[in-house]
Amino acid sequence: MLIRLVLKFVIDEWRYRRIAGKYRRWTMVPKEEYINSLRIAAQIKNIPGVIVECGTWRGGMIAGIADVLGSSRRYYLFDSFEGLPPAKEIDGTEALAWQSDKSGPEHYNNCAASEEEAREAMAKSSATDYRIIKGWFNSTLPRMDSSENIALLRMDADWYDSTKCILDHLGGLVVPGGIVIVDDYYMWEGCTIAVNEYAAAHKWRIRQSRYAGVCYVRK
Repeated sequence: MLIRLVLKFVIDEWRYRRIAGKYRRWTMVPKEEYINSLRIAAQIKNIPGVIVECGTWRGGMIAGIADVLGSSRRYYLFDSFEGLPPAKEIDGTEALAWQSDKSGPEHYNNCAASEEEAREAMAKSSATDYRIIKGWFNSTLPRMDSSENIALLRMDADWYDSTKCILDHLGGLVVPGGIVIVDDYYMWEGCTIAVNEYAAAHKWRIRQSRYAGVCYVRK
């Protein structure tokens, strides 16, 4: 039994690293954090429901998740494809400085990408049913079908207002046993505040993975 578990772990790790390499040019998520997100996503393999990502950039992260979770689900990709909205005071001085420094090596044109790049990434993935919804969250998320059951919600929204908007509109659609992955919880103050407020109000337990990077909530 132990040998079987060890072998499965080794095979899964090899697979996750191969997926990370496959989508390297379609994601800005550091390799170990990317692999960590795949590990977390794999936990809902037996939980029915759709997969939703808010903050897609070029689509490399959700494409990798689709390779882990397979073609039997619907995948939603929400993004403005115009970059990030302006940071506010609540997001912290580091966020304001990062966004104003357009020459910074990790500015990535204010995280702007094209819808075509996201389609390109998803076309390489196992997903066969996916919807790319372009626009700002405050106009697109209210139109999400409230009958959809979300098995995995990945948030990569950076700022307070954007993160709060996602949680207010989609947090209640995550099914029992479903997972919410928060990419920027340890990066930007505004994201941290928004998640903490929602978690406190809804009695969510924020978990830190054994591995580096993101945090997550299991409902």
